[in-house]
Amino acid sequence: MIKRLLYLGYYYKELDKAKFSRFVDYVHRQHGISKPKIYADMIAASLKYNVSFIDYFLFRFYQNTPQVRDTYAGTGFMYEYQLQMNPKKYRDVLEDKLRFLEVYKEFVLHDYASLTQMQADKNIAERLLANMSGKVVLKGSTGQCGRGIEVRSAKDFTPDTLIARLKEMNNDYVEEFVMQHPELNNLSPSGLNTVRIFTQLDGEDNVVILGCRLRITINSAVDNLAAGNVAAPVNTETGIVEGPGVYSDITKEDIDVHPVTGVSITGFKVPYWQETIAMVKKASLLDKRNRSVGWDVAITEKGPELIEGNHNWCKLLYQLPVKKGLKLVLTSYQHKK
Repeated sequence: MIKRLLYLGYYYKELDKAKFSRFVDYVHRQHGISKPKIYADMIAASLKYNVSFIDYFLFRFYQNTPQVRDTYAGTGFMYEYQLQMNPKKYRDVLEDKLRFLEVYKEFVLHDYASLTQMQADKNIAERLLANMSGKVVLKGSTGQCGRGIEVRSAKDFTPDTLIARLKEMNNDYVEEFVMQHPELNNLSPSGLNTVRIFTQLDGEDNVVILGCRLRITINSAVDNLAAGNVAAPVNTETGIVEGPGVYSDITKEDIDVHPVTGVSITGFKVPYWQETIAMVKKASLLDKRNRSVGWDVAITEKGPELIEGNHNWCKLLYQLPVKKGLKLVLTSYQHKK
């Protein structure tokens, strides 16, 4: 119980209070539950199921039975699970995006360079600014959830101003903008729409695909759920989207059609699907010390390529699009390392 109380304190400390207040008001209005009852149930659920206060709302605990609640992998469970599967001493290859790009370079098609490299040789910056997409992406090598990322026209910069902008934004590397497959661009051209594929190594080091989700941008340069975008479930065998796009916002309805382009989300077929699955399985075996990874894959006209791998892959992206808790899938691997 002491450990759960510590988690409770952490959940309060990290709470997005504006979002929390909005969700409480929504549940109170839509479901007629008094706010004191919501607070009491939320705290009890957090202690019993080790979920954060925001998890409580996103997993719809306010309308779920204890049996359903127990199926969800919440923040606390995922922290412990991923700590076991991807020990801290081995995570640097996934935490440091520049190291990731180097270690997994056989699966990377786009050009990139670090701030240090460009400061030492401005011809490298010139090369990146001349890339075919006409855009560059400024990033931090340890950034999370799309924070701090800038997608800019290459015409905005000279080598010197590019270096200065990186320093100003506390970013430390630049990538050429990945030109996605025309079918994905037709679905949503505002940003790169990636596929997140969750993998797990079993006790015999076989690669198990835990799930696949298409992350779809909506008037956004990045495709993270946290940026207001949607994610949809993809059939592992066929690459066909088999459900609507869902938001990580309980006040928004699911969408079957992209609100800007009018292209259908449900039924959309991700190009190069078999090649994508084969690539991710191969990448999963490159460093077996990290046993459960969320891979972000871009689909280009030339085929799939890796953008990054996540040791702390998102429980919301995993469970919300399929509208069910998947904790039991994960617990089946906890003692089979």
